[in-house]
Amino acid sequence: MRCFSKFIKQKSLYNLFLFLALLNIFFSTENSIAKTFSIKEIEISSPFNASFDKNKIINRGFVEAYEELILTIAQSKDQKKLQNTSTKEVKSLVETFSIVQESFIDEIYNLTLNVEFNKKSFFELLEKKNVFPSSIIRKDLIFFPIEVDEEKNEIFLFSESQLFKNWNFKKEKHHQLNYILPNEDIDDYNLIKKNINNLEDFDFREISKKYNFEDFIIMIVFKNNQEIRVLNQIVFNKNQNLKNFKFKNINLENLDDLKKFIDKQKIVFEDYWKLKNIINTSIKLDLTISVDNSNIIKIDQFEEALSSIELVNKFNIFKFDNKKNIYKIIFNGTRDQFLNVMKDYDYFFEIKNKIWVLE
Repeated sequence: MRCFSKFIKQKSLYNLFLFLALLNIFFSTENSIAKTFSIKEIEISSPFNASFDKNKIINRGFVEAYEELILTIAQSKDQKKLQNTSTKEVKSLVETFSIVQESFIDEIYNLTLNVEFNKKSFFELLEKKNVFPSSIIRKDLIFFPIEVDEEKNEIFLFSESQLFKNWNFKKEKHHQLNYILPNEDIDDYNLIKKNINNLEDFDFREISKKYNFEDFIIMIVFKNNQEIRVLNQIVFNKNQNLKNFKFKNINLENLDDLKKFIDKQKIVFEDYWKLKNIINTSIKLDLTISVDNSNIIKIDQFEEALSSIELVNKFNIFKFDNKKNIYKIIFNGTRDQFLNVMKDYDYFFEIKNKIWVLE
């Protein structure tokens, strides 16, 4: 009788586990695949007259949100490929939207929208246009502009520099990089002045370390009567890259020229950062991962991590028992990229018979 009672309890527990596992499959995983891009606070205005149509204004909001997203995730060379997308196609990408605020002021209708785009549909559009998007990863970094007048052999730093004073004058929502300007440090000032003749070889890491940032951009602008020569030293994730440019017929003392110059340089930096975080949707790494399912919270956290990683194309549970869930994951990257991304979430794996076991 005791054995029979024990058997009934075990069977009940197994049925409970089976029920929870099915809930996990049909609700948690299915929802996690339906990821979205969120574009917030799109502002639209329109005259309130006889031809006023609120639906058309909302459609304009969808198009502006789409254009904002394109500027955020696509490199500048690819943005033109995506600009002529029809309103009908843009609307098909919208998962949901909400009206944050609307008002009528002096016969003008003002609308603020939040728009959610379906990632899977959006990536399918990009793949059709042969565009590889970038993961949206906001980055704070130290930005150090230095102006050198080669005719006078003078150097301009901090508030002496027009670049320093105007660099953060305009901030765009679609920019992923946030530039932190250094403090006016007299020691830095004297050190850089002392090395005016070998700035191209000068190691700025010691200066950047003062601000507890490993990521930085040093922009050295050499000016003379014929041209402007720019040397950008970009250090992201301890990797250094040099970007050199030459400009003619530009005067950085002219505010319009200065703003255009700043805009062009910011595009260069944004493109470089996007290239570092590109999602190559043509790479589809098929992974099989085993996860201990004795802890429902751990399972949920793992699936939330997969949902938040844009390089994860899709995932699902294709097999389970009373000990483990077996996931199939399609990853837009290499094996090493997957391991590095998961390491950021404190997930590590052991490979057993081609199955990756979550430790």
